[in-house]
Formats: sequence, C-alpha cells, structure tokens
Amino acid sequence: MRMVFGLVLLVGVALAGGAVYMAKNYIGAYQNELARERAARAKVVPTVDVYVADRALKYGEEITTEDVRMVAWPENAIPEGTFLDDGTLFPEGKDEKRVVLRAMEKDEAVMAIKVTLPGEEAGLTSRLERGMRAFALRVDVASGVSGFLRPGDRVDVYWTGQVVTDGGRDRSEITKLIEPGIKLIAIDQSATGDLEGAVIARTVTVALRPNQVAALAQAQSTGSLSLSLVGADDDTVAGEIEVNQQSLLGLATETVKVQAKKEEVCTIRTRRGAEVLEIPIPCTN
Repeated sequence: MRMVFGLVLLVGVALAGGAVYMAKNYIGAYQNELARERAARAKVVPTVDVYVADRALKYGEEITTEDVRMVAWPENAIPEGTFLDDGTLFPEGKDEKRVVLRAMEKDEAVMAIKVTLPGEEAGLTSRLERGMRAFALRVDVASGVSGFLRPGDRVDVYWTGQVVTDGGRDRSEITKLIEPGIKLIAIDQSATGDLEGAVIARTVTVALRPNQVAALAQAQSTGSLSLSLVGADDDTVAGEIEVNQQSLLGLATETVKVQAKKEEVCTIRTRRGAEVLEIPIPCTN
C-alpha cells in the first residue's frame, strides 16, 4: 500500500513539474511574440492615399479616372505636387481633361508637373517658363550630336564663321561659344523625351530669352552652329571660348610695321653776295 502511494505521489510530482515547464515555455513564447509585434508596430510608417498611374501613360494622352488609382504612400516621402484627392486631380464641374506632359510608368505617382491643367493642351507653350521664348535651330548629324539629343537636355551652342577686321582687308575664321547650357524643349516635332534610339533631327527647339533669340538668329544667318551636349549632372558654366586658325595651330600673329616714306624736298641754291640761300622748289623726275 505504501509502495502504491509513493508511486502515485512520484507520478503526480512528475506531471506537475512537466505542466509547470510547459506553461513556462508557453508564457515565454507568448512574451517574445508580443515583443516582436510591439517592435513591428513601432516601425510602421504613417501613410496617405495618393494617386498613381494604373497603366503606362505616354506624352499627349488624356488622363481619366480609369487611368489612375489610389495607393497608400509613406507620409514623410510624398513627392511635391502629388495629387491626394479626386477633387484636385479631376475638379468637379469641369469637363476638360488633363493631358500627360511627361511619360509615366505603372504605379508612378501622378504629379502636377507631369500633367496639364484641365483643358490645357500639351504644346510647347506649357513647357516655356515666364519670360522665355521658343526658337528653332537647324541641325544635321554632325552639329546635332549624332541624333542623341532629347527634350530636356542642355547644350552649348558654338558659332563658326568669318570675322572681317582692319577695314575689310583681314578676314579670319573663328569658332566661338555664344550660348552655354541652353535647354532643349523639342526635337523636330516631338516634345517628349521618350524617343526610341537615335533620331537624326533636322531642327531642335530651345527655350531662350528674347535677346538670346536675336543673337542666335544673327549667328545662324551669318555662319554655322554646332551643339555640344552637357552632362545631366554637370552644373558648371562654360566660360568665354574662342578659337581661330592661329591659336589652333599655335602660330604667332606677326605684326608688319610699315615705315612712312620720308617726304623728299628739292631746293636750288642762290648766291647773294657772300650769302648762299636754298630755295625749295617742286621735285621733278
């Protein structure tokens, strides 16, 4: 009887110990999971619903409610000009559509800079800043950087032509930088930068101030223009550059000094008593 009682007591103690061990493991696992959940909640970033493109949109397309959708966007990383509500992107009471100014990929945020105002056309006028004018330049495969120009690029414009000096007696050909870092807004008839491959353009359209337009018009009519593409991250401004044949070949400019011919004076001698006088007369051959 005592053996049975001792065996039952031993089994009871073992079961109690196992129950305590299992409960401890369960409580520990629960606490660890609760701590991970709290840490995950602390890392959650507040979001705001914004409009994004629901499909790839190309330049010149009309944008409608079927082309966009709302997604959650991190509140601290919303691009400036992003549309946050339907009333801003599609104003009520206005039937005019917005037009895409810059190509957008699927899930790209719709921004004010990428679309026109309601009813506005996607022409060059929407790309010109205040005080700027559009001006077309004639180019070819050589002067147009082999067709690798895109709207939005910046170029330096060089002029090559003849300069007449010394009253028309001296003519020299020079190449000079006349406009640094001007912006291209269109290539031929296209104002979008999404051109496939190299395009050999015949004209490029640039944005300039009126006085720059006059300067380029004069340069284009009196010589030839060449474009030099500026790097996307290059914020330097080219200084004054002018090259002629002498500086290109390293030749010094010689200055010829012409001595003025001394005027010849002819005289005759006349004796008056003991005095001899020299009287100037016209010289004859």
